[in-house]
Amino acid sequence: MKNRYLAVISAIAFVSGELHAQVYPDAGLWSTFSLEYRFNTRFSVVLDEEFRLKENFSQVNLFYTNLGAAYQPADFLKLAFTYRNVQKFREDKSVSFRNRLMFDIILRYKFKPLAASFRTRFQGELADFYTSPNGRVPEYYMRNKLEVKYDSERRLVPYISAEFRYQIRQRRAPETDGLYHRARPAAGFDYKLNEHNSFGLYYLAQLEWNVSEPERLYIIGIQYNLTL
Repeated sequence: MKNRYLAVISAIAFVSGELHAQVYPDAGLWSTFSLEYRFNTRFSVVLDEEFRLKENFSQVNLFYTNLGAAYQPADFLKLAFTYRNVQKFREDKSVSFRNRLMFDIILRYKFKPLAASFRTRFQGELADFYTSPNGRVPEYYMRNKLEVKYDSERRLVPYISAEFRYQIRQRRAPETDGLYHRARPAAGFDYKLNEHNSFGLYYLAQLEWNVSEPERLYIIGIQYNLTL
């Protein structure tokens, strides 16, 4: 009985904190171009370019470039290592330059007609290396993502996913170190045009908690993929 009372009190405290925290809603667009070169069925390299809009599609948020490699030692396992260069625009229109390294472990399981994947990502990032007093202090996160898609031989492949971000260490918001503070549920589809070309469309919500100024972002995403 005591545990039930504690659970109810914790839930009330959480809801109360959410109600008193000022939430900042926004809508944006994420557009991505991906180029993948496959050396064989196990090893590939990838180049991504992404452009994001914010403030209800009216302002540039950021550009980023990914350069990475992926290795699939087994059908159920994939490993990927990626470098990301980011140019993020601040409110005063200045640019924050960021460098990020990401290591992904992806597990896959098929149960026809569905296929599920679980990705754990470890990432470290340096922001404003030459212009900030803390620019040489790395920030660390862990990001877990679960995705389920309709795995068929058809061109159109719908899917749903959810990602949760855990903050290991972050110099700009140390109060959330050791906490989960962001989720990204999403739904979309990929459409295969031919053997080498495909595009996708998705809707994503970014939800935050455990932060002083939580954001609610509602994103439309488009992506085009070219495989060589």
